[in-house]
Amino acid sequence: MDYLQRNGQPVCLYIAPDAEPDRAAALAKNAAFYPLDCPPEEGRGVWLLLNRGGLSLTDGVLVLKGDFTELLPRLKNGRLQGELLVKAAKIKHPEKPLKAIDATAGLGEDALLLAASGFHVTLCEQDPVIAALLADALCRADRIPELAETVSRMTLQEGDSISMLQGMHEAPDVVYLDPMFPERKKSALIKKKFQLLHYLQAPCENGEELVRAAYAAGPRKVIIKRPLKGEWLAGIKPGYSISGKAVRYDCLIPPPK
Repeated sequence: MDYLQRNGQPVCLYIAPDAEPDRAAALAKNAAFYPLDCPPEEGRGVWLLLNRGGLSLTDGVLVLKGDFTELLPRLKNGRLQGELLVKAAKIKHPEKPLKAIDATAGLGEDALLLAASGFHVTLCEQDPVIAALLADALCRADRIPELAETVSRMTLQEGDSISMLQGMHEAPDVVYLDPMFPERKKSALIKKKFQLLHYLQAPCENGEELVRAAYAAGPRKVIIKRPLKGEWLAGIKPGYSISGKAVRYDCLIPPPK
């Protein structure tokens, strides 16, 4: 069987005895991951662990797990509307429920902000490991009363976002792009848990193709998350930008079709 590989090694999955039976059964059917009967030995590399707390990616020291409860303080009235991404995505006088495509979903934190502000969000994630972590986070969040309504407006789609955007039949209002930033020279500046994400994903190298596909979907605007002093993605000048202390959101207005 052809298992998903990273650095020449299969991505392993260990399901602990205390894992929820339904989640364990669903993940056990995922043919992308190499099943383990016991936890790997130290130094084995990066592997997936499903236990009572949910699905996580770990190397035995660092742990990466989607957890939307961490964002609850940012969803409160008064604070949510101050989020830079929410400001960038704002559509004046919407005539129908707003739709957004998060074409680089990652662990879905930005998509959660969009959904909390009223958007129906399709999250596209092409990496099977990250998609599995995101699916687990959505499942757990759906059981939390403060998050359930917001999560009900979030739909995960695993696969290539460029193909999805190019094949859309109904234009979204917003396409959001958050291509992974190049790794900083000083690794201490990178949050430890995101070192694991860098293990899975390389910085974006197809920015121009990604922007073209976003335009092809016919949105009112394309929003691109960039480092505060980073170059424009694919060299495309935005119509305007909204900047914070560490990042900025470049807003592109596609020409009418």
